[in-house]
Amino acid sequence: MPSQSLTWVDGKATERLPLPDRGLDFGDGLFETLLLRRGKPAYAEQHWERLSHGLAALALPDCVAVVRDQLQAVSEAVEAKDWTWASLRVTVTRGSAPRGYRPPRVSQPRIIMSASELGRDATQLCSPATLCSSSVRMAPQSRLAGVKHLNRLEQVLAAGDAARAEVDEAIMLDQRDHLVAVSSGNLFLRLGGSLLTPPLHECGIVGTRRELVLNRWGPALGLVVTEAEIGIDELFDADEVFYSNALVGLRPVERFEQRNWTDHSTCEALFKRYLDELC
Repeated sequence: MPSQSLTWVDGKATERLPLPDRGLDFGDGLFETLLLRRGKPAYAEQHWERLSHGLAALALPDCVAVVRDQLQAVSEAVEAKDWTWASLRVTVTRGSAPRGYRPPRVSQPRIIMSASELGRDATQLCSPATLCSSSVRMAPQSRLAGVKHLNRLEQVLAAGDAARAEVDEAIMLDQRDHLVAVSSGNLFLRLGGSLLTPPLHECGIVGTRRELVLNRWGPALGLVVTEAEIGIDELFDADEVFYSNALVGLRPVERFEQRNWTDHSTCEALFKRYLDELC
């Protein structure tokens, strides 16, 4: 069966990764997941800003301009496939180097891009999600907090918890049992007139859609959007729950354990703002 994805390494179409590669050996690198509409990336500037911050955090050369240049060929290939909506993963590793943890004095980043058809209409709000709590507690690491680095074993294990519980997503807590996120997105709770999201100073990923809810879409709707430490009790008390990521935009939550939510009005209003810009 032919591959349903397209892959480029350092700007050349291929399905082979040159080895050794520190991204594979040590998770030494970063990635971005972008939503493409007819080959064009949505909210690209937010992704490039986060990528630039991550490169600096890992002391990698700033190669954002190279990524943007290479994206042109990807966009043309996706458009030629006639994929209305596609997912693009951009991975930047430290590239090849001698064995051992110590990074080379001069790094030559390797850029890997992989595009695949999304398989759904991104303008449609996803059906409300069901959640469980993951057994994994996220470890604090302030230097890497917010960075979309390649070390994602915590999320892999949490996604496994969700699969075994036969739900859509798993809530992830920190070492003090405060909410951080779901395995593939940032979490939001509406309590009365306030919209809360966990702070990400010690762990978690600063999502591009999270930042847009905080700084643009929420304020445009007159919402007070606040970063706050949130416990499980507050989750049960919430009037509404939803999460965000690059591919779904925003997705309402209908159930966590014995708690059910039927009011998704805030998520729906924010999703309309998202569509106004996306389309």
